[in-house]
Amino acid sequence: MSENPLHLLMNPQSIAVVGANNVPTKMGTIQALSILKDGYKGKVFPLHPKEKTVLGCKAYASPEDLPEAPDLAILIVPGKTVIPLIESFGKIGTKRAIIITAGFKETGAAGQKMENELNEVARHYGMRFVGPNCMGIINSQIFLNTTVLPMDKEPGLLGFASQSGTYVTQSLPALRKRGIRFSKAISLGNEANINIVDALEYLGEDEQTKAIILYIEGIRDGKRFLEVARRITPHKPVVAQYVGGSASGARAGLSHTGAMSGPDFLYNGIFKQAGIIRADGVEDLYANGWALATQPPIKGKRVGIMTNSGGPSTTISSVCDSVGLEVPRFSEGLQKEIRKHLQPHASAANPVDLTFDVEVQKLAIKIPEIMMNSGEIDAMVLHGVMMTGYLREIYPHLKEMAGNMSLEEFLKFGGPVLPETFELPRTYNIPFLISSFFDYEDCYTQGYLDNNIPVFPFPEKAALALGCLYHYKQIKERIPRKEEALPEINPLAADIIRQAKQNKQKALDEHAAKQLLACYGVPVTKEELAETAEEALAAAAKIGYPVALKACSWQIMHKSGKGLIALNVEDELQLKKEFQNIQKNAGKKTPVLVQEMLRGNREFLAGITRFAGFGAGVVFGLGGVFTEIYNDTTLRLAPLADVDVQEMFADIRARKLLDDYRGMPKVMTDKLSYIIRTIGNIALLYPEISEIDLNPIMVCEAEPVVADALIVLESKP
Repeated sequence: MSENPLHLLMNPQSIAVVGANNVPTKMGTIQALSILKDGYKGKVFPLHPKEKTVLGCKAYASPEDLPEAPDLAILIVPGKTVIPLIESFGKIGTKRAIIITAGFKETGAAGQKMENELNEVARHYGMRFVGPNCMGIINSQIFLNTTVLPMDKEPGLLGFASQSGTYVTQSLPALRKRGIRFSKAISLGNEANINIVDALEYLGEDEQTKAIILYIEGIRDGKRFLEVARRITPHKPVVAQYVGGSASGARAGLSHTGAMSGPDFLYNGIFKQAGIIRADGVEDLYANGWALATQPPIKGKRVGIMTNSGGPSTTISSVCDSVGLEVPRFSEGLQKEIRKHLQPHASAANPVDLTFDVEVQKLAIKIPEIMMNSGEIDAMVLHGVMMTGYLREIYPHLKEMAGNMSLEEFLKFGGPVLPETFELPRTYNIPFLISSFFDYEDCYTQGYLDNNIPVFPFPEKAALALGCLYHYKQIKERIPRKEEALPEINPLAADIIRQAKQNKQKALDEHAAKQLLACYGVPVTKEELAETAEEALAAAAKIGYPVALKACSWQIMHKSGKGLIALNVEDELQLKKEFQNIQKNAGKKTPVLVQEMLRGNREFLAGITRFAGFGAGVVFGLGGVFTEIYNDTTLRLAPLADVDVQEMFADIRARKLLDDYRGMPKVMTDKLSYIIRTIGNIALLYPEISEIDLNPIMVCEAEPVVADALIVLESKP
């Protein structure tokens, strides 16, 4: 495996900056100042056609004038000069670049052409680059910051790859106030050369990075993304926000499966398959990522809650329940020990509620230590520790009573900060999260932040972050995947597709679709195709009444509600009548499928649909006539292992229908899993298939059988 191109780009020993000058309002100047002022120790070479010095450094007129080939070139220049500059740097041996300049493919066809030329030049010289249209990178390990705002002076633990430059640089002041610091951060821009999968892979290999967050607007190489993420998530948590999945971005399909598989649905399934935790917003992306980066692994689901107020304790408890955590009632022995430090009206059961007792020693040290040392909790949330923030707020009301003393003198009433407060998490090695309505201006909030203890502005946010830690525990404990080899091409199946393509069909008719499925062992209904009423009668006699009749033509992809299906046909007289009705409603002579009448009260669906850059997505969910109404489905990318399918079973809201339910036996999920895995394999074997829709898969007693099938073929102009 070749080395990731970001290893050199993120760790240059020398940098050339093109676009900086001595005017402080210019973007290039601001970015050069970030490199010079934030502590980078390598060589910095400004390039300027006229200036002899830039920001106190000797300037050079062109790349050819440099005393050595820099490891990294950073370009903040007009678009028309980018390609010539990249060629010049390539000629002298520079192998990495960051192209800040915008105006490429994001502007349209002309910009795309220029971006293609840029890539060709870079490829010729063996150069790799980030951008264009990006905001640069941060490597806090070597104090390298190429963005427009100063970074924190302390190295961080959280790695970030972002398709938005804003979230890498404009967010830095807000993150500093919350104690969140990047290990490495990469603004990817147009991803013309180095993409988000490269960045994810690099951060997964980076020892400084303890957790990874991703801001995603779209992924082009979905297969590699899944492959790389699967390697990383068993040993390092990954949190992602995806924002490209609006209804307007969903593509329609000819089958039910295709119509229900919009981008958000796709990414949700891929994240689950990869072991990536999804964030609902950018605030949660940063905060939950920071909690995962800084806190030890959670060993169980028992949460201890300590507050000085009833509302927050109730909120935290409620959210913990909703994310699969437990807030257990403490043992009598532990409650007895805690009560020694409580007022008579306060609760010791868990949550422990001091009820506006603001004594820091009890709230922040003594009682939390008793709880953490008890062996009865696996994690802790503490709400309400405050001192200078609280005193600042009440000072205006008490100023006169306090003899008009200054705020500085008034703050001294709080006493010294107790440093042992911040040692508890390290001493007991369990996750410890803080909820406080007071920000970094409070001395205790600042103390927690300085010691990498996450502080959340609202109680539910702390509980949700704890839920992420528990979610990651479940990801690490997943059963390892055992991917099976693809089956061989079946001659009959291949012939069915070949014949359909020769006939210029857009789909297989239901009978042909089921024949293809049967070639790979998928259980389908007993059925025969009839051209005439006499053939239908003979087929029904062979199959046995009652039967179902269906119009069978590739041109009729959906039959429900059109008078093209007859169910529970009991005898010959009824069969003749229904056969004629189907012919009438079809409007022309149409073959009829005579099918055994399945009996079952549970209906599921399975199918595949394809996505550019991702390949075949396999869908499973609740089926039948209410498929679109309930929209209870989930997706994974093919090929699937059995463990993938088991997770799909757990995803749907109707999962209880797979178990013993109201007198119905447990579904043979091994056979259902086989159906789902097999259609994924079929999609991989036959790229001519664009969609498969098995709906319904009837559960007869306990056994799943495909009652209806549609296979749509690739349509080429």
